[in-house]
Amino acid sequence: MPKVNFKTDEEIELIRASSSLLSKTLGEMAKLIRPGVKTIEINNAAETYIRDNGGVPAFLNYNGFPYSLCISTNDSIVHGFPGGYELKEGDIISVDCGVILNKFVSDSAFTFAVGEIDPAVKKLLKVTRECLDLGVAKAVAGLRIGDIAFAVQDHAEKNGFGVVKELVGHGVGYSLHEKPEVPNYGKRGSGMKLEEGMVIAIEPMINLGRAGVKFWKDGWTVSTIDGKPSAHYEHTVAVRKGKADVLSSFDYIDEVLGAATI
Repeated sequence: MPKVNFKTDEEIELIRASSSLLSKTLGEMAKLIRPGVKTIEINNAAETYIRDNGGVPAFLNYNGFPYSLCISTNDSIVHGFPGGYELKEGDIISVDCGVILNKFVSDSAFTFAVGEIDPAVKKLLKVTRECLDLGVAKAVAGLRIGDIAFAVQDHAEKNGFGVVKELVGHGVGYSLHEKPEVPNYGKRGSGMKLEEGMVIAIEPMINLGRAGVKFWKDGWTVSTIDGKPSAHYEHTVAVRKGKADVLSSFDYIDEVLGAATI
């Protein structure tokens, strides 16, 4: 069985502080997302905000990753490179961010609509965010990893969407990627038992079309196999008795975007 790094209550509070800075960073990025903005500008603004508030971008130079954000547009699922691409009306953009604050790591992602988007894609974003909420609700001591996985998969597939299986959520806190793996597909009651002190990143990656993916030659970017859009939402969550403790938040994003978030 893979070794899990259990966190003390004090350590969870430090991860919460890291997650708070991360959540505020994503809220600041929400203000920038509009047609004509280059994705590298969003990356640079995030790095500045994180550093100005005492943190360090967790992704920068992680296993050689050269940016502070993973920015994935449209059919890119995750790990996209920021660059000269200018956002345009109708795009969707996943902004995935990690923060190190006082040596503790948090991880969160949100998929934004750029202006008005296709109704089918709008539904994809809504359902994927719901998948995250349903998965998070199962991050309770005594349940199992498979209960999280099933909740995500069941809701996505009932709505006709494809669940990415090649990429998974993970433990987080001491480092960016820890055990256990948290897939977005599985059977109820299966997998590792959830215990208090686990801190995990739950991150549904859901495709409008087929579930398959392709890996780019840059060694990082992953996109849909059929070229259709994909959505990605992620929270850092502490497993507790009775109810999950969500350490990250979309409240700052929702304040900026209001009802336009779904």
